[in-house]
This record gives sequence, C-alpha cells and structure tokens, in this order.
Amino acid sequence: MSMPFYVAPEQVMKDRADFARKGIARGRALVAVEFEHGLLFAAENPSRSLHKTSEIYDRIGFAAVGRYNEFEQLRVAGIRLADLKGYQYAREDVSAKPLANAYSQALGEIFMGEGKPYEIELLIAEVGREDDGRSGAELYHILYDGSLVDAHAHVAIGGDPEPLDAALAAGWREGMSRDDAIRLAVGALRSASDDRALPAMALEVSGLDRRRERRCFFRIPPAELSAIVGSGG
Repeated sequence: MSMPFYVAPEQVMKDRADFARKGIARGRALVAVEFEHGLLFAAENPSRSLHKTSEIYDRIGFAAVGRYNEFEQLRVAGIRLADLKGYQYAREDVSAKPLANAYSQALGEIFMGEGKPYEIELLIAEVGREDDGRSGAELYHILYDGSLVDAHAHVAIGGDPEPLDAALAAGWREGMSRDDAIRLAVGALRSASDDRALPAMALEVSGLDRRRERRCFFRIPPAELSAIVGSGG
C-alpha cells in the first residue's frame, strides 16, 4: 500500500499566492488618483476595445489588472448584481462597499478552492454627488486572495507597483484638478515603463466625475489625452 502524498497546508497556500502574484506582475500596471471632483484611472493598454476600466453603475467604477478573461467575468457579474439591487430597491441604494465585499468573498472562495487562483487584482471606486453632502471618493483594492483594502488618495496595482506608488505619493496633493491628476498618473506610468515609449494611443484613461449628470463615468480619448500630457512617443 503506497503512502499518500502530503503537502503542508501552509505550503499549498504559499504556492497558490506565489502563482497569482507572478501572473499579476507579468501584466501591465494601472493607477488610480483622486482629484477635486472625483477619481481617475490610468493604465497601460494599447487595445481600443478590451478595456481594463469601466462603469459598473451610476457612480461606481471598476478597474482591474491581470488575466482579461478572469476579471471580465467578474466585471459582468458585478454589473448584474448592481442592476438587480437598483431594480429591487432604488438606484441610490447601490453603493461600492457591498459590491467590493462581494468581489472579496468571490475571490477568496476561488483562492481557497480546488482550481487555480485568479491572477487578478481589482479596484472598485465610488464618488458622491455634488449636492448630497458627500466629499471625496471611496476606493477599494481587492487582491487575488480576497483581501480587501480601503485605499485613499492614490493606489497602484499590477506590474511593479512600488515605484509607481512612490511617484504618486511625491506628486499628489489634495484638491488637484482632473488634468493635473492625469499628468501625475501618466507621468508615473511613463517613469516606470523601463524606457519604453508610452504614447497616448497605448494608454487607457478614464474615471468618475461627480459633477456629471447621473452617470459619472467618463473616458479620455487619445487626442484629448495627447493635448493634456503630450504624445510621449
């Protein structure tokens, strides 16, 4: 009778975490920066149709790095969950925190399950209205293992986030304009790009602006982005 093969549970979890982290690190980075009237996402992404950032609901945005098919599946599930709650109750009852908790639980169950862990990290953001008494933005960072972090002001995920975090911390200031936030975010991505050219066409910039009517999500087209930050080619 052969002895069963044994691996310590701690080693299994370490191997799964290393696998997920390496997959995420191979991807291209994304940053989020809070500005005076909302929150901005900027990512290295040459595709014009496969987006890393999108709208989930009226005031809620989604951003992700890692395997596209994995985070796209979760993005669609989040939209359905938000739509269902808005239909059952009211649009004002849909908020980012319960959605972030749902993503955290789902990723935690996947990480602890039998299959491979998802090689993704997520950001869920929400901004209040100008007239509802809320200031600032809510920003939640969900890791591959379901860990949930309440982020503030700015955050970098994917690739090598440490130099990006340092660049954002050095340049961020409270109450900065949208265009200043764009220049900070894109400048951080370009400074960490290992001398690779990052023209506007290779960048995806979007965000949430609380001054917009109902749907706060916006995208910056390449031509407008070039005018703000330069071609960078």
